[in-house]
Amino acid sequence: MAKLSPCFLLCCFLFIHIPTFTQSRQPSYAEQQETDRVTNLPGQPPLKFRHYAGYVKLRPQDSKALFYWFFEAQDGVSNKPLVLWLNGGPGCSSVAYGAAQELGPFLIRSNGTRLTFNKFSWNKVANILFLEAPVGVGFSYTNNSQDLHKLGDQVTAADSYTFLINWFKRFPNFKSHDFYIAGESYAGHYVPQLAQLIYDKNQGSSPDSYINFKGFMIGNAAINEPTDTLGLFDYAWSHAIISDQLYDKINKECDFKQTNNLTVQCADHMKGFMDAYANIDMYSIYTPVCIKALGTRRTFPKLPVAPRLLSQHGIWHMLPRGYDPCTEEYVEKYFNREDVQSALHANLTKLSYPYTTCSGEIQGWNDSPDSVLPIIQKLLNAGLRIWIYSGDTDGRVPVTSTRYSIKKMGLKVKEEWRAWFHQGQVGGWVEVYEGGLTFATVRGAGHQVPVFAPRQSLSLFTHFLSANTLPSSRF
Repeated sequence: MAKLSPCFLLCCFLFIHIPTFTQSRQPSYAEQQETDRVTNLPGQPPLKFRHYAGYVKLRPQDSKALFYWFFEAQDGVSNKPLVLWLNGGPGCSSVAYGAAQELGPFLIRSNGTRLTFNKFSWNKVANILFLEAPVGVGFSYTNNSQDLHKLGDQVTAADSYTFLINWFKRFPNFKSHDFYIAGESYAGHYVPQLAQLIYDKNQGSSPDSYINFKGFMIGNAAINEPTDTLGLFDYAWSHAIISDQLYDKINKECDFKQTNNLTVQCADHMKGFMDAYANIDMYSIYTPVCIKALGTRRTFPKLPVAPRLLSQHGIWHMLPRGYDPCTEEYVEKYFNREDVQSALHANLTKLSYPYTTCSGEIQGWNDSPDSVLPIIQKLLNAGLRIWIYSGDTDGRVPVTSTRYSIKKMGLKVKEEWRAWFHQGQVGGWVEVYEGGLTFATVRGAGHQVPVFAPRQSLSLFTHFLSANTLPSSRF
């Protein structure tokens, strides 16, 4: 039998193995980005910047994938910082609220068919990344239903950190950018906890896992349960929402330091407190409610968004969340459209439940510390930039609560309380503390400051990023 030539053997080897090499090649980061690029979003207005959406799987050994929506800055992409925005809840979507109703470039303002360009979008001054976390929120999912029983602050921070590490592998061109985190409400827990995890992991980390983290900003944020609760009642009384008699009874019968031990008398007063807010929007006390939604208002999962003194009352979860319930209906209608989901590369696994602004799938919340003040103090000592802001017409985490909580830290005042200005008008008031903390109010804004004061919120955000003091004069 004739011998096969070496050339023939080599050709056979290449013929057999070349397809294997081709099949195993991993897509480049540019190809992965292009796969996630959003190009045909229904109702999208004309634009000159790119945006991306899709899933980032967390770990090979688990079944979790978190959904993101990322908007490049409107200009100067390579020179502007990267900011992660988180909404609270826990269990509410940063896409449905932050991106679509507050500070993203496209706002849903009608019946779910058309998007409105936001002239005061925060991507005018930064690259903005919105994340739906934890799993069970929005389009983020897990294939293991047991994961939904194991959620809490620690899991959310760990999963969000893993998301960032993997996201930077897909978008390495943003890895050298200054990185900040911002958020509101229960993100008063999410943001400092994630910030601490990033800071701790950065110590001695490899270049591959290092995040160029510079600081964070949180608004109307739950940060210290006892003072948050005390300020809640003081605000309601000082704004003529509850009577002198009820206010005196609450202060006499309720122990703000032992919020898990609710007496019968205190429970009765809590119901009276909730009744006082039943016909207005606690999250923006001077704005009208959506009349057409009053007869169809839904109940929400009993998650620890409520102060512990109030969480035993089902009426808490009947109150408006501060986001216009009319707009919320439009948002859910829009994100449940199949053409929208296809354009955003979302719901690839065909979830068994509809998209909702706040999750109905999360089965409890396992850990939620009373206070994150020690974390804030630790990160101030580390030299990170930290700003806390407060819309002053929010009754849920009111300005009184935030002032009491900051006072609890015992910081020395560097620049005393004064007005700050935007376009010739008072935008709010500000105080700066030794060690790097800035506290600012936004005049006339409710719980979701960018909704109620878009111009002032963009100005506040811009000054935070540049580390410049807020304007002290009218002109």
